[in-house]
This record gives sequence, C-alpha cells and structure tokens, in this order.
Amino acid sequence: MRNVTVIGMRGKTPFDALVSHFISLGGESILLDPEMVCGKDHILSAAMHAERAFLQGHHRSKNILTETILYAACDRQISKAMKKMGPKPGNDGYVACLFDIEDPKLDDIGMIRDDSLFEITEDKVRSLGIPYDPELPLEEQVLEAVAMVDLLKQ
Repeated sequence: MRNVTVIGMRGKTPFDALVSHFISLGGESILLDPEMVCGKDHILSAAMHAERAFLQGHHRSKNILTETILYAACDRQISKAMKKMGPKPGNDGYVACLFDIEDPKLDDIGMIRDDSLFEITEDKVRSLGIPYDPELPLEEQVLEAVAMVDLLKQ
C-alpha cells in the first residue's frame, strides 16, 4: 500500500497552488472539505478501499485519487462524490489526503496544520448522508458506510 497521510490545514493559499506544491514534493494529494471528513480513519479507510478496488479490478474511476473520493463520500456516483467532498469556495480550511509525501512542508506555502478540522461530529455524519444511529459510535458508522461502497458499486 502507498504511504497515505491525512492532515488538516488552514491558510489563504489557493487550491491550485496547494495541489502544485504537493506534486512538487513527489507525491499526490486530495484536498477535501473539512465539513465532510469524519476523522482520520474515514479517509485512511477510503484510500485503503480504493487501492484494493484497483488491485482487484473493480474500480469505477480512472485513478486512485478519484476512487478514494468515491469511497470517502460513501457514494457510487463519481460526480456526486466530487461535489460532496470537494472544498467549498471561500473556505480557508482543507483536509489533505497525501500519497507518498513524508513532509508536507506547510510553512513553504503559508499553511498551518490544524488536525481539529477532521474531528468527527454527528452533524458531519449526517452531512455525508449516513443514517445516524445513536446506539453505535460515530466512527463505526462512518467506516461501515465507506465499506458499503463496495456493495453499492455492484
């Protein structure tokens, strides 16, 4: 499996400049709306499922980044997943899923690390479209929804 890191970050650096920066570090990145990210394991699980989909040949998208977004969104439609998980205009916070980047060098681009951005809340779980169950831990509900994408894709 590729080296995957999930970080929260804040700052005024434009989206395209962030993507270019991470590419210049020799890796790839996905920038996500923090309001849709329910914990670090939510995104790590999505990346793991996406990689497995490619290894087993049951992926829906053309690359691992888009496939990860599909799983993170708990959705089977790529266009809906991209819209749901993409950063919203005017927001200065992002959750980044970094592939094969050891040190994101946020100081170089004027960003500040803020992992509180991906803390899980009941509102975020509901925003993802996951039916809330007060009897189950929030993280468990999210990870189950990510795993269910495999069934939705069939």
